[in-house]
Amino acid sequence: MQQTMPHLPSACEASRQVRSGELDPVDLVEQCLAAVDRYDESIRAWVGVSRVVALRHAERIASARARGKDLGPLGGVPIGIKDIIDVAGLPTRAGYPLRGDRAAPVDAVLVTRLRRAGAIVLGKTVTTQFACFDPSPTRNPWDPELRHSPGGSSSGSAAAVAAGMSPVTIGTQTGGSLVRPSSYCGVAAMKPTFGTVPIDGIVPVAHRLDHPGPIARTVEDLHLILGVISDLPVEELLEPALPPRLGLVGDFYMTAAEPRVRQAVEAALDKLCFAEATLEEVALPPSFREVHRMHGRIMAVEAAAYHRAQFLEQRDSYGPNLRSMLEEGIATTVPEYEEAIVHQRRFRREIQPMLVAVDALVMPATDTTAPARLDTTGPSKFQAPWSYAGAPVVSIPCGLAEDGMPVALQLVGRSGEDFQLLRTARWCERQIEFAARPPLARKENEPR
Repeated sequence: MQQTMPHLPSACEASRQVRSGELDPVDLVEQCLAAVDRYDESIRAWVGVSRVVALRHAERIASARARGKDLGPLGGVPIGIKDIIDVAGLPTRAGYPLRGDRAAPVDAVLVTRLRRAGAIVLGKTVTTQFACFDPSPTRNPWDPELRHSPGGSSSGSAAAVAAGMSPVTIGTQTGGSLVRPSSYCGVAAMKPTFGTVPIDGIVPVAHRLDHPGPIARTVEDLHLILGVISDLPVEELLEPALPPRLGLVGDFYMTAAEPRVRQAVEAALDKLCFAEATLEEVALPPSFREVHRMHGRIMAVEAAAYHRAQFLEQRDSYGPNLRSMLEEGIATTVPEYEEAIVHQRRFRREIQPMLVAVDALVMPATDTTAPARLDTTGPSKFQAPWSYAGAPVVSIPCGLAEDGMPVALQLVGRSGEDFQLLRTARWCERQIEFAARPPLARKENEPR
């Protein structure tokens, strides 16, 4: 009988097992590398993998454990880093080959925090060009034919976790770039409260909208990573005393979702209600009508400010979608940009009453399942409002649609209350019990 590759432990499981001596960190890194070797020729989730460096780091952790040293909360946990985030000794190409191969001299702040906590950097994951709209070469592990979009811009980060190449990765979101690829690839993600995770050492898209955050299989793993990379006081992931009160955002979100997404979401909500969660509909504020237009305006202007000189010299080297956005940003006037900033502040104020009487807002994470085409990363209209608002978001897979692709719930919390939101998300995760794995990964990883 053919021997199967062991199931990759979650980040929390790996950390506990490495500390206790049940798991050799070298074996764990080798397991990740074996999955990369097996799948990445087709999935293309990685820009590059630091094999030798990662194994040496794992050996140092094993030696430190043998000497009784504290390994840190992430001791021995492999992690992938989106390739707009600086990792010392590796180039930050940002999906743009003309950036060259010059290595970053120092780590981004969040990478420094991960290393201090004991994480092992496996390598850099694929991003769309400058973390924007033009598709990357990454493929969605849920489609054995590799014809479905993995989403973007954190396409490699989501696909790497889904295919069992790394227990956790770091991505970023300006519109929907954490939540959407994670939803399409059937894994969990967190977009923290704006400004709570440092962006130093990250190639910017828009400084008023950029959010780094983790992608993993479980909410427990999201909690572990957030506690390391954010400036928020760490809180325990305790079981809620009572089932949560959830505010269903029905207008726009449920009405605009395609039927197969809505069906999967409704089935998940039925499970939550059966477990005695309180579900009540909440209305979006009047300012929501202009959210997408104003979000796009801020993103275009701030991206154009960063790229302007290079873009004017190398216009043809930019992807068509990014090129169109930068042209829009250059053409936008200062009063138009200021109008968008005023609107953003208004929307952030107006969503606060929606969250007063509930533990979290709940809605579909995406309006469609992963598109069955590779020339798009999918629409960001379901995720962009919460990037615009800066509120924390947790996305958890909640079922499979009739096309066999994953569907996810999106939970939105009060700004600064990220750990409270994670408690609610973990409760929901336990009731839903999503345990499916991508067919491409399952083909090799599970017994026949």
